[in-house]
Amino acid sequence: MKAPWQKLSAAPYSSHASVLVSIARITAIRIKILSSQLSCGSRHDETKALQMKDTLREIYDQFAETYEKNRGLFDMSEVLDSFYAKLEVKEGKLLDLGCGSGEPVARYFIDRNWSAVGIDFSEKMIELASKYVPEMQTINSDIREVDFEPDLFDAIIASYSLFHLPVDNHAELFKKIHRWLRPDGKTLFTYATEEYTGSKEFDGYKTFMGQELYYSHKTPDELYADLESIGFNIESTDYRNIGNEIFLWVTAGKRAVDGDKC
Repeated sequence: MKAPWQKLSAAPYSSHASVLVSIARITAIRIKILSSQLSCGSRHDETKALQMKDTLREIYDQFAETYEKNRGLFDMSEVLDSFYAKLEVKEGKLLDLGCGSGEPVARYFIDRNWSAVGIDFSEKMIELASKYVPEMQTINSDIREVDFEPDLFDAIIASYSLFHLPVDNHAELFKKIHRWLRPDGKTLFTYATEEYTGSKEFDGYKTFMGQELYYSHKTPDELYADLESIGFNIESTDYRNIGNEIFLWVTAGKRAVDGDKC
């Protein structure tokens, strides 16, 4: 049974356009973060991790070319509008975990007078970000290896990135996000579920656009319990169908503790 805050949203698409939507999804969103999984963790052997690292570098070169050809095909305005409406501040500081080219997430906020910091493992994507969103400060790094001062960001977004990291890394990253958020700050992230992987819990590989990509997730209830134990209030959980794929989009706010001004 879904929790009271859950709902299913469907973004319209036509079957003849689904391939273009899938390509655009890669180039505008998911190309930005798949390489964050390169350090696969204890669940996968080191040899396969190194092989995947080399393969992903080649894939990223191809994705970067595809991005140049398909800019603007992918529309995330509904997702970003919904999140932006929930924010307590209308101008602030954004952290984009897996920023890719900076489009559409960082660009959306910068166009609304926000400052933005983007993290991405891929040098090719960072190069595109410098070209298309030069206002954004970029850091070329695995999203698990960066750190910031507490209470620095008003919003933190991790779109199509978290589920490419081993599930054992998720809680630690959520703790960092909570620490980096200012009081009243909020996070938005995409999470894989049974609707996508076919399993209530999953840790393995699935084929996407002809490539074997790593996915890892708990059940939604376990995810929500982790978030609440860390100190988040879960504000919305939307199952969105985008490009004929269903993922869970979670918005959570930093819960006030004694001594915080919220």
